[in-house]
Amino acid sequence: MALSDAAIRAAKSADKQFKLHDEGGLFLIVKPSGGKLWRLKYRHLGKEQQLSVGRYPDVGLKDARARRDEARKLIANGKNPTFEKKRAVVAASVGAANTFSAIAEELIAKRQREGLKDITTGKMRWLLSLLAPALGDRPIAEIEPFELLAAIKKVETSGRLETAKRLLAFAGRVFRYAVATTRARHNVAADLQGALVAPRVKHHAAIIDPKGVGALLRAIDGFEGQPVTLWALRLAPHVFVRPGELRQAEWTEIDLEAATWRIPAERMKMKREHVVPLSKQAVAILTEARGLTGGGRLVFPGQRTPKRPMSENTLNAALRRLGYSTDEMTSHGFRSTASTLLNESGKWSSDAIERALAHGDADGVRGVYHRGAHWDERVRMAQWWSDYLDGLKAGKEIVHLGRTA
Repeated sequence: MALSDAAIRAAKSADKQFKLHDEGGLFLIVKPSGGKLWRLKYRHLGKEQQLSVGRYPDVGLKDARARRDEARKLIANGKNPTFEKKRAVVAASVGAANTFSAIAEELIAKRQREGLKDITTGKMRWLLSLLAPALGDRPIAEIEPFELLAAIKKVETSGRLETAKRLLAFAGRVFRYAVATTRARHNVAADLQGALVAPRVKHHAAIIDPKGVGALLRAIDGFEGQPVTLWALRLAPHVFVRPGELRQAEWTEIDLEAATWRIPAERMKMKREHVVPLSKQAVAILTEARGLTGGGRLVFPGQRTPKRPMSENTLNAALRRLGYSTDEMTSHGFRSTASTLLNESGKWSSDAIERALAHGDADGVRGVYHRGAHWDERVRMAQWWSDYLDGLKAGKEIVHLGRTA
C-alpha cells in the first residue's frame, strides 16, 4: 500500500526502529530517536541490496519516489545505483579540487619546469587573473562555452581586443591540458573560434627609410642617459636581436676575440641556440662596455642591481627621450629596419637574412642545413651592415649595386 504525507507525519518513534513501506521497493525507516530515513530495496546481479535515498523531511515523499524511479532506470540498464552514487560523490570531489585556476596553475608550473621564461609565465598568470573572478573556482569539467565567452567578452567590450584574443588562446591551452590529463572531456575554448572581434594587426614601429635610420643613429650617439643604456642602444642596430635577448646578454656568451655572441637556446624564442657574428663596430661597442660591466655576469645590468638585466622598457623609454614616439620607432623595430634594408640591398640571400634574424624554419632538416651553410655569408653580411650603418650615420648617400653574395 502506498504511503501518504499524512501517514509519514503521523508516524511516531518506538523503542525499536520500524519500516513504513511505499511502492517499488521504497520504504521509510523510523528510528527510536525520531529520525526518518528513506531506503530503496533492489536486486542487482541476483543479490538484494539497499540504497540510501535521503532523510525525511529534507527529502519529501515526492522527491523520494523520483529518486527511486531514477535508480530503477539504472537497474534496468544493468547498473548498480549504489556504485553510481559513490562514483558521483567521487567525481564531485575531484571536480571541486580541479578548478580552472588550479589546472591553470598546474599548467604554468609544468611550463616553468620545461624552461619557459619567467616573463612568459608572468604573462600567463596575468591572463589567469583576468579570468579567475568568473571561472577560477569553477570545476573545469563543468564550465560551459557561454561562461568562458561571457568572461572574455567583458574584456573585449572594454576595447582590449588583443587581450581578449590572448585570453581565449590561454584558456584553450588550459582546457587542452585538462583534457590531456583526464580532468575535462572537451576543450570548450575550441567552440568559440570566430566569436571575438579580430584585432587589427599592429606591427612594431620601425624606421626603414635610410635617411631616417641615419638620423636615428646620430640621435643615439647624442644620448645623455646611463652609459649602459647608451651601449645597448648603439649595439642594437648592429646585431638586431630581439630586445629580451639583448638586455639579458651575459659576458660568458660573448667571445670578442672570435667576434661571436652565442645566445643559449633557453633564451631564444624558437628554443634553439643562436650564434651572432659580431662586426668590428659591434666588438668595439662591447669592448667599451666591458670596461664598466665586465666584472659582472650581465652585459647590460639594471640600474637598481647588477644581478638583474635592465628592464624591458629601458630601450623604448630611451627612444622616447630621443623624441621618437611609439608609432615611429621601438626597440624591436631595429629588427624590421635590418630585415627591410638588407633585403632591399639585393646583396644577401633571404635564407641568410632569415637565419640572422633567428626566424624559425618550418622544415627542421632544412633549418639545420642553413644554419651552417650560411655562416660565412652572415659574417660578411654583419660587417657590411655595420659599415652601411656608419655610412648612413655620416649622412652618405648609399647606392646599392645589386647582389654580390
